[in-house]
Amino acid sequence: MGDKKANESGAPRIEKLFKIMVRQGASDLHLKTGQPPLLRIGGDLHTLKSEPLTSGQIESLIRELLSDKQAATFDEMGSVDFAREFEGGWRVRVNAFRQRGHCSLAARLVTINIPSFEELHLPGSLRTIAEYHTGLVLLVGATGTGKSTTLAAMIQHINMNRRCHILTIEDPIEYSYRDGKAIISQRELHLDVPDWITALKFAMREDPDVILIGEMRDPDTFYAGITAAETGHLVFGTLHAANCTQTFARIMEMFPTDKHAMVRQGLSTNLRAVVAQLLMPAAQEGIRVVPAIEILFCNPLVRNLIAKGEDVKIAEVIRGGAAEGMIDMTASIAKLVQQDMVLRKDALRMAPNKERLDMALRGISVDMGKIIG
Repeated sequence: MGDKKANESGAPRIEKLFKIMVRQGASDLHLKTGQPPLLRIGGDLHTLKSEPLTSGQIESLIRELLSDKQAATFDEMGSVDFAREFEGGWRVRVNAFRQRGHCSLAARLVTINIPSFEELHLPGSLRTIAEYHTGLVLLVGATGTGKSTTLAAMIQHINMNRRCHILTIEDPIEYSYRDGKAIISQRELHLDVPDWITALKFAMREDPDVILIGEMRDPDTFYAGITAAETGHLVFGTLHAANCTQTFARIMEMFPTDKHAMVRQGLSTNLRAVVAQLLMPAAQEGIRVVPAIEILFCNPLVRNLIAKGEDVKIAEVIRGGAAEGMIDMTASIAKLVQQDMVLRKDALRMAPNKERLDMALRGISVDMGKIIG
């Protein structure tokens, strides 16, 4: 690969740019021919005060990071994924690629500062869920609703309080953990293992107590999660679903009709909780967003409804399950408004059920639920 100092004159060293990401609180770094380096901060791209980079300078920076095998992949495919750690224990996930014949780079900072339940304004019920030792726990919501961050807080709680082996399978790794009472093994798709099925196949041979599956996106992945829960593991997974009740329809969509009874039996036996999350703009200074959280605990009534396919009745169980720590999305949003955490206008704009929320805010016969905190 040659001398790593052989950058073209004027090009900043790549590790220096990574350190600037940390100092500036950036989530991403972009290098594009003809542009100075750009940082994504708070969702927006900001240009560094630097000279525009040439394609040759960017390629030189990229090749500083590549092994011989990765360099061969980049030369053959025009794109390569890899990860690197640098001073301070920080880690970046990098994609180097060619576009219009020029070299570009996009790097995502993998944070080592994992926020607590309190910092994320999460209900104490999630701490209870994290302290389970077996079963399947699902976090659901649309892309960008903070599921990965909430999961990180739960995994970190386990890490600091339980002597066990935690195995995560992620695409990509978003948080980098340091061993606490637990030991943590993190496997990233396409970097450490080629695909979900291979990762899950070997997971059982790696002696985990807790398994985090980044996304349950197909029948094989989902059924592997159920199987792991059946064999005495605590399994966390994510799904794209609007709320706890819709989760079951989304799961059934993965499987042919003749498999539904088997899947429902597995869920009714092994599912412990479903958590749905929605991020709301915060009304308080210094806080950008707060989560509205819907929580379903799988008590005997819920298990029976799952087994019988009567998912539509689960929403009613959630609304009546405050004593067990359950809360539905409407009650959660209304609680945030009443606590002055979210403006009423924002709540009504974003609420999945605006009519029920309006009634709740006017105090009209809507069970407000209770978050255990």
